[in-house]
Amino acid sequence: RDKEIIDYELQLKDLETIESRIAKVQKQAQTGGDKQAKLLYDVLLRYKEALDQGKPARTVTFDSPDEQHAARDLFLLTNKPVLYVCNVDDASAATGNHYVEEVRNAVAGENAQILIVAAQTEADIAELDSWEERHEFLQEIGLDESGVSRLIRAAYALLNLQTYFTAGSDEVRAWTFMRGTKAPQAAGIIHTDFEKGFIRAEVIKYDDYVSLGGETGVREAGKLGIEGKEYIVQDGDIMHFRFNV
Repeated sequence: RDKEIIDYELQLKDLETIESRIAKVQKQAQTGGDKQAKLLYDVLLRYKEALDQGKPARTVTFDSPDEQHAARDLFLLTNKPVLYVCNVDDASAATGNHYVEEVRNAVAGENAQILIVAAQTEADIAELDSWEERHEFLQEIGLDESGVSRLIRAAYALLNLQTYFTAGSDEVRAWTFMRGTKAPQAAGIIHTDFEKGFIRAEVIKYDDYVSLGGETGVREAGKLGIEGKEYIVQDGDIMHFRFNV
């Protein structure tokens, strides 16, 4: 019921947006030779059809890049990525229950994801002092990692986000970036000067850093990568940027 109420309100707002845009481009699309107006009009009609049927905009997919670009520019509320988090009892933390199945059936075809967590279990895990205790607790209830960790991973995947690290003698920092980001733009997340004066990036793969005992071991093994402006940063990369401004 709660889901239906929220969906209804968001769909009404999107329908209002769509109908307003249709009123602006319909005449131009139907009578003129404006191909862009015709393309946008077709996209709007596809969305209107779905919304009239009580479906969110994210159920509509487009094949051509031009259609996809026009769709993104509408910024529809029901086109945003959605993650449904189902809070269950401790006994259902690993496999879910019939309520989860009801949610799963309700969102079928929505292009949305579902995550199962047990809030009470998460509270119990938070009270444990060591990683070993938390790991043992999770194994006892049939889980590999906590719901908090799974939620973070799922949210990052849903938003197309990844993480790289910078490591020094005084601190280690994690930096969030969009998947597909190149090295100069990733450097710019730390400071705009890093991007403007980018020279190169020294890159260590996370697995190499762990297995070889840190930066010194990586250098001795010849595993340190020297990358230029076209390097696409990978999830878990440990990076040191060289720049000059």
